[in-house]
Amino acid sequence: MVCAGSFAAASLPSAFNAQAVEETPKPASAPGPIPQVTIAGVKIPRLIVGSNPIGGWSHSVHNLSLAMPDYFTLERTVEFLKRCEQSGLDVWLSYWGEKPLKALKTLWEHGSKIRPYFMGNLNNKGKLSGAESGQTSDFKEYKPIWYVHHGNVTDFLFSAGKHELVHDFVKKVHDELGIPAGISAHNPDNIKYIEDKGWEVDFYQTCLYYLTRPKEEIRAKLGTAMLGEPFLENDRDAMLQVIQQVKKPCLAFKILGAGWHCGTDQSVEEAFEYALTRIKKTDAIIVGFWPKFKDELAQDLQFLCKYGTLDA
Repeated sequence: MVCAGSFAAASLPSAFNAQAVEETPKPASAPGPIPQVTIAGVKIPRLIVGSNPIGGWSHSVHNLSLAMPDYFTLERTVEFLKRCEQSGLDVWLSYWGEKPLKALKTLWEHGSKIRPYFMGNLNNKGKLSGAESGQTSDFKEYKPIWYVHHGNVTDFLFSAGKHELVHDFVKKVHDELGIPAGISAHNPDNIKYIEDKGWEVDFYQTCLYYLTRPKEEIRAKLGTAMLGEPFLENDRDAMLQVIQQVKKPCLAFKILGAGWHCGTDQSVEEAFEYALTRIKKTDAIIVGFWPKFKDELAQDLQFLCKYGTLDA
């Protein structure tokens, strides 16, 4: 698949003002064909577009979490996703909420072929539910290529001894939706447990940082705990080792440490190289973008092609 996608610059609804459309950058160009992998029978770019900045989950200070969705209005979300698709990235890890669902419908109404998938869990009635909203709906309406158990919920249920609820999610996705099911986690031990038990999960979504680690465990290791989420440098190698060991494909996320590796262009490149040269050739990465200050999409495509291209 070459860098330019098939979604032509179709006209947008009148609600999208002309100035905003004119300011949209041209499709980002990569130095070569975008690497592809096949996961659960679906051929995808080796970089999946994340949604944390769009939804306002900065994993940093509160004001940044407010600034991100303030930037990503519905109009900008549509324009950004259109540009991603035009640049060859047509798979989006969306979340279940009003803005992303409206964005998907708007894109599809104007010729887009963007392919979303969602994260969720089972609600208190045992039904499939969008993790962020707690809503239930007809997920098939939004054409998800996969459905993934939310990582925070996975880790919580495992710590509470309720891991079978995660397993039940996988079974329900297969039985009720008829699509591949994944499991996301931040704790590498949970991924190892699932693999050892031979659950019928199709792939894993693996965070390079154990952000759900209990404060008590951190204090036991360090004698104290940080105020925010624990981005510990050794966590990255621990999860990458598990990614290499498991047979199922993995989608590695937080490769940039939620921005902590983004201080310089060099540190961004080093983070891409570190992740892409240590995951399996059957694996992919998920990256969120906040293009307010620089063209992150163009930069990340260059690093993807430089370090993520697979040998023939």
